[in-house]
Amino acid sequence: MTHPAPGSGAPAPRLAHIATQAKVSEATVSRVLNGKPGVAAATRQRVLAALDVLGYARPVRLKPRATDLIGLVTPELTNPIFPAFAQIIEQQLAGHGYTPILCTQIPGGATEDELVEQLVDRGVGGIIFLSGLHADLSTDPARYEALTSADIPYVLINGYNDRISAPFVSPDDHAAVRMAVTHLADLGHTRIGLAVGPARYVPSRRKREAFLTALGEPAAQTVQHTLFSVEGGQAAAVALLDQGCTGIICGSDMMALGVIRAARDRGLRVPQDVSVVGYDDSPLIPFTDPPLTTVRQPVHAMASAAVGALLEELGGSPVQRTEYVFQPELVVRGSTAQVRT
Repeated sequence: MTHPAPGSGAPAPRLAHIATQAKVSEATVSRVLNGKPGVAAATRQRVLAALDVLGYARPVRLKPRATDLIGLVTPELTNPIFPAFAQIIEQQLAGHGYTPILCTQIPGGATEDELVEQLVDRGVGGIIFLSGLHADLSTDPARYEALTSADIPYVLINGYNDRISAPFVSPDDHAAVRMAVTHLADLGHTRIGLAVGPARYVPSRRKREAFLTALGEPAAQTVQHTLFSVEGGQAAAVALLDQGCTGIICGSDMMALGVIRAARDRGLRVPQDVSVVGYDDSPLIPFTDPPLTTVRQPVHAMASAAVGALLEELGGSPVQRTEYVFQPELVVRGSTAQVRT
């Protein structure tokens, strides 16, 4: 790859000249000039310094970015699990000298694509996506390929998509549902329902798969896909209670609160008449009435892994493009009890 000296009209030095000046191999020079990963930060800097010393312009893609700025793109913050993730991610980024930029999607506000465009315009060094469009299998993954082409590293939390080449950090949704089903079955529940989000989302699909594996295909009749919200949980509960479910597993704690509301609207008691299991264990959940039995996402471990992977990429050390799966934990509280006979 050649780059003529500014205003000189002379041919650019060959890779060998830059390699000699930087004391690295020609292959390393080529990777740096083409903006490829896999080169240590110090080595990359030596190659760029060699270009400067030889009097040649750096390629446009290698112009300095504000690499101390890191974008964090999240869904709405009304679900307390998202602020819990954001707080840990921001603390850890700040602890490593980076300035996090929190971008939140709200109804009627900027879309994920618009937020990413704003971050790229600001020259961020990298982006962490939390429960973003990557988890929606109906969307086009090309938006993430554009970041890869721009040499902007990113990490995706919750929702593995094999069409995207990036590090993913996920909880084990299959294990979460197995724990919940086993817990309710041990309490004597034989009619168990599942309330989860839309089927196009990876976490919902995985929870459904685990539910049917545990209880058999006929259990598909007691699966309700709805919105990830209190109102969504309430709507799902109406259908599941009509089917005689005495135990209901939910795809989020917010949905579980909606299930409890629907049960009480019918004059049913939780847990005496209906047992409810949530998912997330966000900070305020232990203080609900009754305190919610839930499956705890390993938020701290997942957030730390996402930050660690991004920092490795920023440092020039490539991270494996795969899914890193973390084990959840069943937390038994007051919303589940032995089934009434």
